[in-house]
Amino acid sequence: MHDTVNIKVAGFGGQGVMMFGQLLAYCATYEELFGLWFPSYGPETRGGTANCSVIISKKTINSPVFQKATHLIAFNLPSLDKFKDRMKDNGLILYNSSLIKEQITSENAICIGIPINDIATDLGTTQVANVVMMGAYLELTNMFSEPTIEKIIAKFLGTKKAHMLDINIEALQKGREYILESGVTYA
Repeated sequence: MHDTVNIKVAGFGGQGVMMFGQLLAYCATYEELFGLWFPSYGPETRGGTANCSVIISKKTINSPVFQKATHLIAFNLPSLDKFKDRMKDNGLILYNSSLIKEQITSENAICIGIPINDIATDLGTTQVANVVMMGAYLELTNMFSEPTIEKIIAKFLGTKKAHMLDINIEALQKGREYILESGVTYA
């Protein structure tokens, strides 16, 4: 991992954008890194725009604001369009190819489409599409270990949603498997 990674996660409200960002920040803290999660909501909760900035660093984070992202996770086309030109060189763009059908390219980032809604539907619930994306993201970046993310997901779900743990772990694995089977790499 670089000294500091700036991650923009964006989509519609209800797609698990905020959970995705929080999980990354919690993993950073768990692994004794500095982690910061900064949410931004549109006026609506569901269906409106939602994005968050996540900074993961080996050193103290002085500001939650960054101009360019190292990584962009886009759950829909409006979010991809809004943020794809705000990337650092050699960045990574992961996008939901279940909703974004066109092939996406960028001059300064590797672009990889993941059919997260399709994979989640095959698992029986689209509620875990964001966790499918998390599995793909972690497989590509090797940012956090499997035991760390599994422990953080369990903690995040808590006792009220403990019944969702197994499907979330399965979704995480399916995201990882998708990347392994596709043969795509990111260094």
